[in-house]
Amino acid sequence: MNRIAVDSEPGPRTFTLRRSSAEMSAVTVKTKPWTQELIEKLSVLQWVLTFLSMGISCSILMVSLLFTRLWILSVLYFTWLVLDWDSPEKGSRPSKWMRGWRMWKHFSNYYPIKLVKTAELSPQKNYVFGCHPHGIMSAGAFSNFSTEGTGFSSVFPGIRPHLATLAGMFKMPIYREYMMCAGMCPVSKPSLKYHLSQNGSGNAVVIVIGGAAESLNCTPGHNSLVCLTQFVSITLEQPKRWADLVPVFSFGENDIFHQVIFEEGSWKRSLQIAFHKYVGFAPCLFKGTGLLFKSWGLLPFPKPITTVVGKPIAVPEMAVPTERIVDHYHRLYMQAVLDLFDQHKVACGLSQEHQLEIL
Repeated sequence: MNRIAVDSEPGPRTFTLRRSSAEMSAVTVKTKPWTQELIEKLSVLQWVLTFLSMGISCSILMVSLLFTRLWILSVLYFTWLVLDWDSPEKGSRPSKWMRGWRMWKHFSNYYPIKLVKTAELSPQKNYVFGCHPHGIMSAGAFSNFSTEGTGFSSVFPGIRPHLATLAGMFKMPIYREYMMCAGMCPVSKPSLKYHLSQNGSGNAVVIVIGGAAESLNCTPGHNSLVCLTQFVSITLEQPKRWADLVPVFSFGENDIFHQVIFEEGSWKRSLQIAFHKYVGFAPCLFKGTGLLFKSWGLLPFPKPITTVVGKPIAVPEMAVPTERIVDHYHRLYMQAVLDLFDQHKVACGLSQEHQLEIL
């Protein structure tokens, strides 16, 4: 009950509103200590800067060292690079130590990012996770499958995730070592063949589907997917050990950045498409929040991301799948993605009327 105390002293009266302890606890808003909030922001900032600049920065550094007294370091590394050229397509070098860095817990807590399991996955089989949507930087996919920030190993014991990304990234000096330690691998047939048919069982190759066509159109509050059939055909072609298809949806992935979307046919849009055609990825003009102030910055907005891993779709082993079979399993997969979205959208903050658009 609220109590009003009246000051009886001469002069202007003052009124003090007093609340009971029970009422005070009911209206208390939990906030993070500023030190914890800062650590989380720094953890995310290092990831953003690594994503945006580590590859090109390390490439420039190693070439620049060739013209200094430290040239021997570059020569030794480039020699190692040539000898180790095929390692990304032969399992990489995943490091449990790196995946378990405490920093990744702070990274996932910043948004926060949550991993939801809807079915058991047998360590005796291999899987291809189709992860949606692509977003700007695929923060949900990285946190869940390249780190232990959300406890993937405890949620899916016996399953080894490998986040697949552009093969060109593994040609960048030093940056390639960073990605291989995170268990990442190239999106290439030799790499997928190794993980799905030559590396035993319990492997889960995670492919973030959609690419540039999806990343260039992602906006907060809108969910549209570009789903290609190539990843289905790759799954069906693996010999010896078949891999089941698993739909994955990260609710909130499109909400962490605001992107400037150029009109179709404009020279700016054409430049983005041309860049993707010749370089392999599309540059996005986006904005986030600042490190210390809520101004423009590179930090993603702290919006919740919930990654839901759906039920596996059993795929039979076959040598050369026909186009008809590929289309059949592609339709099954797309229906599974739609069902996964509809079943969990309300729990993840969307309205019942919200629809998933397939482009």
